[in-house]
Amino acid sequence: MKRGTWGFVIGALATCVVLGAVIAGVVLLESPREARLRRFDERRVEDLRTLAFAVDAYWSREGRLPDSLSDLAETQGIPEGLVDPETSEAYEYRVIGERTFELCAVFAREARTGARNALLRSRWDHDKGRACFRLEAQDQDASIDW
Repeated sequence: MKRGTWGFVIGALATCVVLGAVIAGVVLLESPREARLRRFDERRVEDLRTLAFAVDAYWSREGRLPDSLSDLAETQGIPEGLVDPETSEAYEYRVIGERTFELCAVFAREARTGARNALLRSRWDHDKGRACFRLEAQDQDASIDW
């Protein structure tokens, strides 16, 4: 090969490497919109955990489940403003049984721990869209911090 041909080949290879790195960065990095949606979903899970803990405390003190989330606001100091961070809609709460209740929210993205073993999966794994979590009230001194 001629001397100028090597320069062209090296330049073309360098261009391909840089272009590949840029494409990989775009594909692998989260867009600002996706990052915002992920933060909203993380906040939703934290809010549901807070509500579940408050239901446990109510159960421990009253020996029954609260009738509504408003009961928690009045007795557990949970702010009534504890609503979906994106839509400002109230989270759903429903009594299922004597100790069993559901908390529901609408999620922007799917979230999975990736664990194949059911014991290692998070109780807060969810699909995109409306997801409900069936929980059982625990005595507060015996509850597990998840």
